[in-house]
Amino acid sequence: MPQLVFLPHQELCPDGAVLEAEVGETILNVALRNGIHIEHACEKSCACTTCHVIVREGFDQLEESDELEDDMLDKAWGLEPESRLSCQAKVVDCDMVIDIPKYTINMVSEG
Repeated sequence: MPQLVFLPHQELCPDGAVLEAEVGETILNVALRNGIHIEHACEKSCACTTCHVIVREGFDQLEESDELEDDMLDKAWGLEPESRLSCQAKVVDCDMVIDIPKYTINMVSEG
């Protein structure tokens, strides 16, 4: 069973976390199921960037992002080559290290 290592995030998981995951479930669902409340303003429909994460390890093992996800990611704060929308990136049979960016582009939560 693959593990997702979430790096410490000041608000969402200050101590970081190591979580068990099922192959095929999304990174977002693993996080939410374990109490890491990553924003997902569009309710997981790939229509925003609030669930943006950076896959520090294991990125090359993921299925490639599609054009819609890439278009959304172009709008994400702190975009990096290993960026993915956690509502779209599905766990594969390898461990991953996930970094949740400090900010999202969400006018409601960012004030």
